[in-house]
Amino acid sequence: MTRVFSGVKPTGHLTLGNYLGAMRRWADVDQHQADALFCIVDLHALTVDHDPARVRRLSRQAATLLLAAGLDPELCTVFVQSHVDEHARLSYLLECVATDGEMRRMIQYKEKSAREQERGGSVRLSLLTYPVLMAADILAYGADEVPVGDDQTQHVELSRDLAVRFNQRYGLTFPVPRATRPQVAARVMNLQDPTSKMGKSDDSGPGIVYLLDEPDVMRKKVMRAVTDSGSDVVYDRETRPGVANLLEILAACEGGDPEELSGAYGSYGALKKDTAEAVVELLRPVQERHKELCADPGHVDGVLRAGAERARGMARPRVDAAYRAIGLLPAG
Repeated sequence: MTRVFSGVKPTGHLTLGNYLGAMRRWADVDQHQADALFCIVDLHALTVDHDPARVRRLSRQAATLLLAAGLDPELCTVFVQSHVDEHARLSYLLECVATDGEMRRMIQYKEKSAREQERGGSVRLSLLTYPVLMAADILAYGADEVPVGDDQTQHVELSRDLAVRFNQRYGLTFPVPRATRPQVAARVMNLQDPTSKMGKSDDSGPGIVYLLDEPDVMRKKVMRAVTDSGSDVVYDRETRPGVANLLEILAACEGGDPEELSGAYGSYGALKKDTAEAVVELLRPVQERHKELCADPGHVDGVLRAGAERARGMARPRVDAAYRAIGLLPAG
């Protein structure tokens, strides 16, 4: 069975974009068709300035929401990255295979470091090396496929390069993973800036629908969404990005086609109203299940503990083999 690895970084509250773009597919498709691992990649949250208590809180919340969205521990492995030592163990070995130039060419590093320099600050070394940790996340499990968006493709390519280089230098140790671009229900854009995706780390709260927003808050955000000049409802992402975003969200919630839906509306107000209600109804069972899980924290702890144990059993033999291959003396 194909092995798939996906991760969620606890740097912000999960959004409608996370759900429609990835989580719903994980629950409906991936866990049934693959040997799937879903990881809260909390070590990655330490690459920027952070509040320790918030990282812990968001890690638990993310794990709970993954379960609430339908991930079944009997079908897949749900765990926290820092609970499995093999991620950090392998990351250092891969740092010894990667080059400084490779790291500095990473687009996200260049963009974030440039922004910090403009402010007169600097970035943490871990921001430079975190693509190697991401490679360790993938290679430790011998993952065949890594479903990613366009912004993470470069990191999966690095994972491939490091796997090939390690294998050539030290002997066949890692399968070479491939990035996959799963068919996304909708590429959900920010409601206040429909040219930018709805990201959980953004500051523009009014443009982001969070999975745990109250229903009235969701409705208000959708009803205040930025639209476009003109009044006719037309699906055209280039010239009408605001309306196109609403149509794509509505289509993703109800399983329709955005272009066909556009013909059913004579005004922006009616489209916004239906989209708002569709979002509320889509997320209602997720919120209800989340509330149930929060009332039983021991269950979530048990799932994460069992998931880490299972993940450790998958990763340790391969990481131990990598330690031997690269020339380290085995422990007695």
